[in-house]
Amino acid sequence: MIANSRCIACILSKQERKIRKNSDEQKKKEYIHKVLKILYEYGTKECAPMVEKRIKDIYKEYYEEDVDYGALKHRYNQYMLEKEEEIRAHIQENNDIETCIKYVCAGNYIDFGVANKIDDQLLQGLLDKVNELKISKKEVAYLEDELAQAKTLLYITDNCGEIVLDKIFIEELQNKYKNLQITAMVRGGMASNDATMEDAEEIGLTNVVPVIGNGVAIMGTVKEQLSEEAKEKIQNADIIIAKGMGNFESMYQEGMNPYYLLLCKCELYKEIFGVEMFQPIFCKEERL
Repeated sequence: MIANSRCIACILSKQERKIRKNSDEQKKKEYIHKVLKILYEYGTKECAPMVEKRIKDIYKEYYEEDVDYGALKHRYNQYMLEKEEEIRAHIQENNDIETCIKYVCAGNYIDFGVANKIDDQLLQGLLDKVNELKISKKEVAYLEDELAQAKTLLYITDNCGEIVLDKIFIEELQNKYKNLQITAMVRGGMASNDATMEDAEEIGLTNVVPVIGNGVAIMGTVKEQLSEEAKEKIQNADIIIAKGMGNFESMYQEGMNPYYLLLCKCELYKEIFGVEMFQPIFCKEERL
C-alpha cells in the first residue's frame, strides 16, 4: 500500500520529534531536508515501511541511535513471558481461536514505531479485558474453515513482546490442526522493536515451529526486498497470517492475500477499518 498524505505527514513529524533535542540547528535542517527529499521521491510509489527504511539509513549518517531497542525488546519479551501461564489458562478456559486472536491483537499495542513510549497500564488493561474486545465471528469461521483444509501456514510476526502471544496462538493451532505445517517469519535484522530471530529464540518460538528471517531489516514485509527463502514461503503457503500495521502497509494489494491481525493505533486506521482506537482489526484482504 503506497504511503498516503497522512502517513507521509506522520513520518515527517516523527523525524522532527526524534531530533528536536539536538542543539545543532543547521544539522537538523540539513537532516529534515534530506527526509523531505526521500518523502518527495518515494512517498508516491513506496509503502511507509520502505520509506522509513530509507530515512533510517539517512539518520545513521547524521545521528547515533539514542534508543536501546535491544534492551526494550528484552524487557517486553520478559514482561509477556511472565504473563504466559495466566494467558494460557484463560485461553484454555474459553477453548476457542477467537480468544487467541483477541490476545495477539491486544499485544500489538507494543509498538515503538507508532508510540514513543508504551503505557504499561494501558497494555495490562487490554490484556485484562480481552473478552470485551470485538472481532468478526464470521471472519473467525472463515479462518477455521480454511485451517481445516490447509496443509501449510506462514505466520508473519511483528513486534517484540507480542511474539509471546503469537507463540501461544501457534501452539493452539498445532493442537487443533494436527496436519497443519506452520512456519513463523521474523524480521531479518534490527528494525525498531520488531521481532527478530533473537526474540524468537528468547521466548521459545524456535522450539515450537521452524522460524525464518525475512532477509531484511524493514518494519514490514516488502515483497521485492525479501530473501528468496521468504518469497518461496509466501508463495507456497496455503494460509498467511500477518501481524501488525507494518505488515498491512507493506503487504496490502501486493497479491499475498493474508489474514491481517492488528490493533487500531492511529486516526487513519479508525477511518479505514471503522473501529475505535485500541480495538482489534482482524480480516482477510480479499474481504476488505
